[in-house]
Amino acid sequence: MIEESIATLKIDAFSKGLDYPSYRSLIKSLLAENKTTGTNHSEAMIAYTLMNDKRMNRWDKKINLDSDLANNIKSLPKLNWLVITEAWCGDAAQNIPFLAKMANENPEIDLRFIMRDEHPEIMDQYLTNGARSIPILVIMDENFNDLAFWGPRPEPVQNMVMEAKENPNMDKAKFIESIHKWYAVDKNQTISQEFTQLIKNIL
Repeated sequence: MIEESIATLKIDAFSKGLDYPSYRSLIKSLLAENKTTGTNHSEAMIAYTLMNDKRMNRWDKKINLDSDLANNIKSLPKLNWLVITEAWCGDAAQNIPFLAKMANENPEIDLRFIMRDEHPEIMDQYLTNGARSIPILVIMDENFNDLAFWGPRPEPVQNMVMEAKENPNMDKAKFIESIHKWYAVDKNQTISQEFTQLIKNIL
């Protein structure tokens, strides 16, 4: 019964989820009101969200998919892609434009976004080492059965995060800066490789 209840919640959340243009519009409209998603509208969270909006603007213009990956995506059947996220999340801003670019390659992919803190029951089905880390992409078939999931970040970055948790004296600001530097240098190469393998597994 619990599994059926979660499945119903997931389908309902998906049906009400935002497409990518609407997700981006939501972020911009919230920023215009000096807000972000969720309930914490502190100056720091607004600053993160503002920076993330700029990051997504840049990635939207710069991302070019590898031809093999693009062709594999075009070969996929009808799928529902559900992304669990929040506007203030730096990893989300770095990776979501790539997810959107992939989904845009195939009209059979329905990509929707929901906010983590509005859907704790769904989020708790996709924890990372017990944490509600985001973004998470859940790939489902047309009947909303889970086929695969990805997230919350490329494996090398996840390893950096796990190592940092072992160092309580770490300079958090410098660490976050190193993460975003990694993304800038990597230029989506790693996430492209990860999805090339993931999609081959689905096919």
